Amino acid sequence: MFRSCVFILGLLVSLLSLIPFASAEDWTRFRGPNGSGVSAATALPTQWSPTKQLAWQTKLPGPGSSSPIIVGDKIFVTCYSGYGEETKGQDVKKLQRHLVCIERTNGSILWDRTVAAQQPEDSYTGFISEHGYASSTPVSDGKSVFVFYGKSGALAYDLDGKKLWQVDLGTESSNRRWGSGASPILYKNMVIVNASDESQGIYALDKKTGKEIWKTQAAGLELCYTTPALVKTASGATELVVPVAGEVWGLNPDNGKLRWFCETSLTGNISPSAQVDGDVVYIFGGYRGTGSLAIRAGGKGDIADSHVLWESKETSYVASPLLHDGHLYWVDDRGQAHCVSTKDGKSVYRERLVESNGGRPVYASPVLAGKLLYYVSRWNGTYILPAEPTFKQQAHNMLGSDESDFNATPAISNNQLFLRSNESLYCIGNQ
Repeated sequence: MFRSCVFILGLLVSLLSLIPFASAEDWTRFRGPNGSGVSAATALPTQWSPTKQLAWQTKLPGPGSSSPIIVGDKIFVTCYSGYGEETKGQDVKKLQRHLVCIERTNGSILWDRTVAAQQPEDSYTGFISEHGYASSTPVSDGKSVFVFYGKSGALAYDLDGKKLWQVDLGTESSNRRWGSGASPILYKNMVIVNASDESQGIYALDKKTGKEIWKTQAAGLELCYTTPALVKTASGATELVVPVAGEVWGLNPDNGKLRWFCETSLTGNISPSAQVDGDVVYIFGGYRGTGSLAIRAGGKGDIADSHVLWESKETSYVASPLLHDGHLYWVDDRGQAHCVSTKDGKSVYRERLVESNGGRPVYASPVLAGKLLYYVSRWNGTYILPAEPTFKQQAHNMLGSDESDFNATPAISNNQLFLRSNESLYCIGNQ
């Protein structure tokens, strides 16, 4: 009997070794495994150029603002092609999205899966021309990759590029016609997608089949471009926190029901993701960055009088701030680096980056590795600052002749930094 149990246990271990689960070095979603932007890497490069610390560069089949994700030796990134950038003489019906799989050791493209855009699609005008048609970062559970293509729906692929399912989540447009911005996240057996622009809805889909488990629709979701955050409350419950124009909502992620809400002064479009520290969430955004606040998650109904810890005028408009050691860090759309205390929301410093061009230079969110903050600007390279409440610009790195937009938040894995522009994907660091 004992030998039989040992044999069965050994067989199970062997079988499990064949299943591709996400490892600690993987970067499996927007801003990393838990959405914090914090990496355990300790030897990330701080100086690079086209001739220094550039492991490889891969030209992509089209532009996009989505971030790369990493599963083992595979990198996944979305792009669009056929329409956009130059609209004169172009036909929006030729628009298509790509999910590209790249070999991380050498940058070679392993496969490229395309999906024709559901029509009618928003035209390439206004703010949609700032970020394009591939702005949602994929997410992976180590076995499948899930993407969101706006009006073309949510899709799942296996790691070899086989399409598993595709689900329509609406084909509407917000009153701004800016397209999608939020990225999907995983919870239990679900893929949770903020499809506010397409149907004023948040959806939970079964990972294996794409079948709808629940959906929450409300007019208040219009102009909500943020990726939802999962928060564990003091009681042990998990909540899905969604900042919207003028409010913050706490939903039950198992059924989509509203548990609590809180009115805010953050009106207009909301883009930054909520930052999570235990059961406290830090909310940013609003038109031109109208403010920020700290809320203790949990409660029931209107929690404005009982759970708001502080409110502040300090805020980010596009980038999601990074939380580290009692401070929040970001660079605003005017090229100013911010540090704010999590105790009261008061500014510790606000300093303009040297050599920073004006005019919305940063869309990407910061990432942290080895107590250093990496800020990728749209047109003027990457800035590196220490993650401490004293301003110091430690390094500034450029990548030569690539003059396209760098809108994507970087990915980090195995002491390498992965930067994505509208033109190329770059691997920074030694193999």
